[in-house]
Amino acid sequence: MAHDDPTIEHLAEVPLFRDCTARELDKIAAASTEIVAPTGRVLVDQGQTGREAFIILSGTATASRSGQTIGTLGPGEIVGELSLLDHGPRTATVTCDCECRLLVLDQRQFRSVLESVPSLSVRLLATLSARIRDLDHRYYG
Repeated sequence: MAHDDPTIEHLAEVPLFRDCTARELDKIAAASTEIVAPTGRVLVDQGQTGREAFIILSGTATASRSGQTIGTLGPGEIVGELSLLDHGPRTATVTCDCECRLLVLDQRQFRSVLESVPSLSVRLLATLSARIRDLDHRYYG
């Protein structure tokens, strides 16, 4: 996708938003806020109530569950998206490994985007379904 805005380019790489049109990506970008988080900042804390999601534009972050590292996240990945749907507790802790540029999208903003980009709801359901299938396969074969 050719676009002059680097934020739009980054959003286009997020699997959840990959099939969005430029117009839809513009709406998502307009509903988000860009921040810079320092090394060591905890983006999400396991067990805490979530109210926003973070899209990593640059830098890396480590995800851990109950003190065990479960992965490293980098540009194009989204953190905390389940909280956009249910205000439920965070399932992991995610900490910045270095200075990270992030887009922050809170639940109110995200719901507004879903209302203006209905096809995003279908993609969100497909993404969550794929995760459930992956977990099912890992645990039950």
